[in-house]
Amino acid sequence: MSRKSLQHLECAVANTVEMVNDAWTILVLRDAFLGVRRFDEFVNDLGIARNVLTDRLGRLVANGMLETRIYQEHPPRYEYRLTEQGKDLFDVLMALWSYGERWTPPADPSRQRVIHLSCGQEARAVAHCGNCGERLTRRDVRIEPPLSVVQERPDTVAAVS
Repeated sequence: MSRKSLQHLECAVANTVEMVNDAWTILVLRDAFLGVRRFDEFVNDLGIARNVLTDRLGRLVANGMLETRIYQEHPPRYEYRLTEQGKDLFDVLMALWSYGERWTPPADPSRQRVIHLSCGQEARAVAHCGNCGERLTRRDVRIEPPLSVVQERPDTVAAVS
């Protein structure tokens, strides 16, 4: 069963979701950020079915988020490396990690933690404006133009609620 395309929404979030596609893809990207590069390493770490991994890696390569590099000639074996486009998902993955640590933390006290190298503390992702550096909250931004379904509502406010 194939999913309905999200292209009709004409939205950067929808376009990104279309590329990232599902939970396995996010976890493959997470592993790539954690240094996993080889097919069998992904299988062993994630417990993912080989055919599912083949599909997800193929999509990530086709979408320009990963690239392949040969590490063995006979038989040919490839590593999967993040591209610049893939590396740009770091902020998204950090936001997911931070959200998960706050709202759905794993019970294992020895779980992996993200440590900020400059201060040595556990990192927590927060959004900042790329222009002025101020922290972004949902009350500090507005979407222009607003969605028509929101704009047509009589009680619409400009900020994201």
